[in-house]
Amino acid sequence: MSNPEARPDEVVCEGRDAAGVELMSPREVPLGGPRAMLVRRTLPQRHRSLIGAWCFLDHYGPDPVDRTGGMTVAPHPHTGLQTVSWLFEGEVEHRDSVGSRAMVRPGEVNLMTAGRGISHSEVSTDSTTVLHGAQLWVALPDESRHTDPGFQHYAPAQVTGAGWRGRVFLGSLLGDTSPVATFTPLLGAELVLDPGATLHLPVDASFEHGVLVDLGSVSVGGLDAKVADLAYVPPGTAQIALVAGDDGCRILVLGGPPFGESIVMWWNFVGRSHEEVAGYRAEWQAQITDPRTGEVVPDGRQVAEGRFGVVPDQPLGPIPAPVLPNARLRERR
Repeated sequence: MSNPEARPDEVVCEGRDAAGVELMSPREVPLGGPRAMLVRRTLPQRHRSLIGAWCFLDHYGPDPVDRTGGMTVAPHPHTGLQTVSWLFEGEVEHRDSVGSRAMVRPGEVNLMTAGRGISHSEVSTDSTTVLHGAQLWVALPDESRHTDPGFQHYAPAQVTGAGWRGRVFLGSLLGDTSPVATFTPLLGAELVLDPGATLHLPVDASFEHGVLVDLGSVSVGGLDAKVADLAYVPPGTAQIALVAGDDGCRILVLGGPPFGESIVMWWNFVGRSHEEVAGYRAEWQAQITDPRTGEVVPDGRQVAEGRFGVVPDQPLGPIPAPVLPNARLRERR
């Protein structure tokens, strides 16, 4: 998914520990278009930008497509990250410049590695009536961020216990392990708890964790969280106490060791300096601009392959990059 903000903030991300569980509330961001499907964003925030390598989290829906228009995200670029798509309802078609064409369906994870550069599109299908899911980004560490772009798909089996059931799509949890490859240790899982159920969730104490509430409500380590809240659990916790509310809950559990690097994140790019990010932007604009007219090509055919490649058989025109802010993007300190 693209960051749809016309004036996206530049974010210098630095991992920071907290003394205990903290609750982060989302802000609403319109995806654009005449009816503007809204997403609820909990990462990044000014006081906390990463949880492990997780650096971006949008939660959306359930939205009736006949009212919102669904998801139509035309070809756009990424660098230095992996995108993770997870749906609760609906269906989205993913296409990218390495030739991948896959459906995002509930309970199945799509992970795209941008590495040195990729472009992709995401469009909800005609059969989708309700769209509901989460879009997440993972920052790549310095030694891996120029890797080849790629794509992985995985449908995890359901694991169950007393009063709960879940699917582990990244990393290991509750006796199950995902085969999806990542460049830093990560955890990603969906859990559903019955009304009033308690789960003492064993986790890796070297990780910091985030618990995103999708439905219902849940107490996370004694802190009550509602829909779209993100509860942060610092490293040093070997067991997270989860207690579902009266209506039960559905949550995403995310985690990873503190990232240990600062990154500069602007629009759809993750880099390490102003010059690098500005360079990515310039390359994308050159790739989608007709040199004869100086205008962005309107019919979905990028002028040149370039760093980001071309999304094949996609009639939607590419998304131009926003204008860089007047201030210099802060470099890694």
